[in-house]
Amino acid sequence: MSPTLLPVLQKHPFVAGFPPEHVELLATLARQVHFDQGQVIFHEGDEYSVFYLLGEGMVALELEAPDHVLRVQTLYAGDELDWSAVLPHAGKHFQARALSAVTALAFEGEQLLHTFKRHPEFGLAFMLRLMGVVSERLRATRVQLLDMYSPVAKRAGT
Repeated sequence: MSPTLLPVLQKHPFVAGFPPEHVELLATLARQVHFDQGQVIFHEGDEYSVFYLLGEGMVALELEAPDHVLRVQTLYAGDELDWSAVLPHAGKHFQARALSAVTALAFEGEQLLHTFKRHPEFGLAFMLRLMGVVSERLRATRVQLLDMYSPVAKRAGT
């Protein structure tokens, strides 16, 4: 970990309300990464497990179809990317692609799981926060589907 990553991590909304010792522990696992505009961060089905806290830029979550790519959601600075990184041997459900230059803090999934076992209170706090992320993503997807397929939307010409 670079000594400059703790202040960066402390500003991220994901750790808001975490005890300082949990933020410091998480900072020991962090590394900073960069992705260029248009770069695919991971493909659907990939098993490489890294959890990201986005610091700058935008990322599209996409489904690859035979004749096109469907954008499911757009993530922004302050968002989290790839919550499945803490699910052992789980393939990615989406493709992630940088829509602009992206800077993020990266955390290896296996290192996180190992740390959760050594520090169960930290692991519980992290996983509860992560469940909030998953819940919000499901809600956003539900709203998007309602908007796309509701009879009112169809009557309005969308």
